[in-house]
Amino acid sequence: MSRGATWVPNQHGAWAMLATPLLVGVLAGGASWTQLPLALVWFCGYFAFFAAGLWLKSRRKPRFRAPVVVYSAACVPLAAVVLALQPSLLRWAPAFAPFLVVGLVEAVRRRDRSLLSGAATTLAASLMTVVAYDAGPGEDWTRAWLLTAVVAGYHLGVLVHVKALIRERRNPAYARAAVALHVLLTLLAALVSWPLVLVGVVLVARTVLAQRLAPSPKRVGIAELVVNVLVVVVALGSVGT
Repeated sequence: MSRGATWVPNQHGAWAMLATPLLVGVLAGGASWTQLPLALVWFCGYFAFFAAGLWLKSRRKPRFRAPVVVYSAACVPLAAVVLALQPSLLRWAPAFAPFLVVGLVEAVRRRDRSLLSGAATTLAASLMTVVAYDAGPGEDWTRAWLLTAVVAGYHLGVLVHVKALIRERRNPAYARAAVALHVLLTLLAALVSWPLVLVGVVLVARTVLAQRLAPSPKRVGIAELVVNVLVVVVALGSVGT
């Protein structure tokens, strides 16, 4: 592992998973000054979590300790600014705790790439949708939670889809699970908005087609960036409006 990889995650999917919930929350609830330091503490906090996972996975080797210390220390003043601007945001901290614990325990077990670890990280990231919404002037909490559910569902689908194509490409159970999960998400989308159902049909087709074509990891990543934009645009335009 390169030295740079111990400081910053190099997976494109991780960056999309971090940015999408924050962006959706801001666009749905409106912008505020609080969201600027919130975004900084969000990314810094994830980097600290990522570094801590590598450190624990390495059995706490000294060379992995510096990123943990630096990012954790940087988070303190950033979090202080956020709470000074909007103290009520502290109420969201307990909601993240269980997911962080699962992720770190999986790192200790050297299972940081497990489905459980990925699901925990994905759900924690999705919560930022409603936190970013809360940091703005928005007051439609039904819409905020529906958008959070859409973001979570999409990224959970991506998690299984990508595993089926790359790490578990020789495991037919993952391929079937990826298709089944997207069919289920499409059915659930009917409870939210019909445009999302159409997006769900596209995602099911993309999942089936990708399994037949077996694209390279790079092409999978590029395709998901495009799909990510589609989901965000349709969700913001059709959920609760």
